Amino acid sequence: MIQVGDTLPQSQLMEFVDIETEGCSLGPNPVDAVAASAGKLIAVFALPGAFTPTCSAKHVPGYVQHYEAFKSAGVDEIWCISVNDAFVMGAWGREQQTAGKVRMLADGSAVFAQATGLTLDLTSRGMGLRSNRYSMLVRDSKVVALNVEGPGKFEVSDAETLLAQARAA
Repeated sequence: MIQVGDTLPQSQLMEFVDIETEGCSLGPNPVDAVAASAGKLIAVFALPGAFTPTCSAKHVPGYVQHYEAFKSAGVDEIWCISVNDAFVMGAWGREQQTAGKVRMLADGSAVFAQATGLTLDLTSRGMGLRSNRYSMLVRDSKVVALNVEGPGKFEVSDAETLLAQARAA
């Protein structure tokens, strides 16, 4: 399992962007996790699935709500990572009103989740291999704080916990 002090694994996430901007086209775009976090302070949170109850009602809204506080604490970007495809993450981002606040990054084949060692097997619930629920603070591609939830829990990966760690970093 990834630990504090480790570098993010070399992996490619995918991001769907609704509006074409300079250097960013519509449709799924690759995001190299290490390159995209180089020289930045990133608040990362991961969860089992888009549109799921806890993720939609608590996890994502907390990060959207505290966006300005994260920026004030020196965080450059907030990333939400889930084992879903980029189209689902884009639709969920629209529904959660994350535009300009939280990057909704797809780990469609669970490559990032497996590389971090933070997987959750939900095959018995019809969801297959997913990401565990966690948050981490990443500075210049290295993990400086890591908060991994126990099975079925939402206690330490919330926005408030990671925000306090960002303020202390």
